[in-house]
Amino acid sequence: MPEHYITAGGKRLRCGRTTGTCAAMAAAGAVRLLLTGRAPDLISLNTPRDWMVEAPLLDCVTDGETAACSVEKDGGDDVDATHGLPIRATVRRRAEGGTAILGGPGVGRVTRPGLDQPVGEAAINSVPRRMIARAAEEEAAALGYAGGLEITISVPGGEEAARRTFNPQLGVEGGISILGTSGIVEPMSAQALVETIALELRQTAAEGTDRVVLTPGNYGADFLAESGLIPSDIRIVKCSNFIGEALDRAAEAGIRQLILVGHLGKLVKVAGGVMNTHSRLADCRMEILVAHAAVQGADQVLCGAGQETARALMGSATTDAGLDILAEAGLLDRTMDSLLSALQAHLERRAGTSCRCGGVLFTNTRGLLGMTGTAKEILNIWRAKEEHFTP
Repeated sequence: MPEHYITAGGKRLRCGRTTGTCAAMAAAGAVRLLLTGRAPDLISLNTPRDWMVEAPLLDCVTDGETAACSVEKDGGDDVDATHGLPIRATVRRRAEGGTAILGGPGVGRVTRPGLDQPVGEAAINSVPRRMIARAAEEEAAALGYAGGLEITISVPGGEEAARRTFNPQLGVEGGISILGTSGIVEPMSAQALVETIALELRQTAAEGTDRVVLTPGNYGADFLAESGLIPSDIRIVKCSNFIGEALDRAAEAGIRQLILVGHLGKLVKVAGGVMNTHSRLADCRMEILVAHAAVQGADQVLCGAGQETARALMGSATTDAGLDILAEAGLLDRTMDSLLSALQAHLERRAGTSCRCGGVLFTNTRGLLGMTGTAKEILNIWRAKEEHFTP
């Protein structure tokens, strides 16, 4: 079977096939089984990227009225929650003509607006739908059949796997989504995550709100849940390390008011202009902390005992430990004010004028450290609206 590779980060990584490609291949195999009584051992497909892929057909059965085949989802070197799942297509003749594509067990159902498919439809995106229809119709035509086809895509184990994906947050319930625009899974999960963040932001706007909270991950979500800082009707979107990308996509989606809430260990980097906070790309936490401490306590920090403070900060393993050092030196509040000012400047520079942004800093040990002036103003507006609409 042909394999495809890309090079990323100096490594040769194997590409996989999307759920959409698997569904299309399974559908083509099931059509051949339905019309000839036999299924091939292998099925091939030319993907939208113009890469030919090939896979074995699994669990092929027919009763003469219907035929079903499966193709295993292969994530290549970008293994996710759907890797290894059987993507199954069941085909029957359709009296009405044309090709109908349905979602069966294990395929999610859209419950909220803003996604590729309308509310109530199976979460089989547009490109995979075209791929499935084309593969099935071409196989039928090659065998001399010009009638209609009904194709049901199902995913045994899909409902359980979906709980480990973003689907519950996005409004896809009951299973996974059948996805893919190129037909190929490139082992670059960062891009897939950015696209998911963008989708959630577009969905927020589609639901009629222009207000959102961004937070890098579970620390932020837990802090927000425990602190009650943000009104309960404000959508919270996790953006992982992709702060800059999330700000760009929020502005593009039409978000007009945004508060970025994050642990100091992440957002201190943003205060230094670093918009992807993954430690692999930039770990300048202590350097930025020392710089702001130096500005705020110049005489103390840059000479005499202050040099010891700076060295101790640079040697800190965590920002929490660094805060203890700043507190002991009497520089904590002033350093946080300086960081918040820089954070605000970088947020405004990245988001532009169409999206008003503010920032909130916290740590797990100290709780709320502070918020920018713009964050306070936005939060006051949100709270006033919440009080106004509270019955």
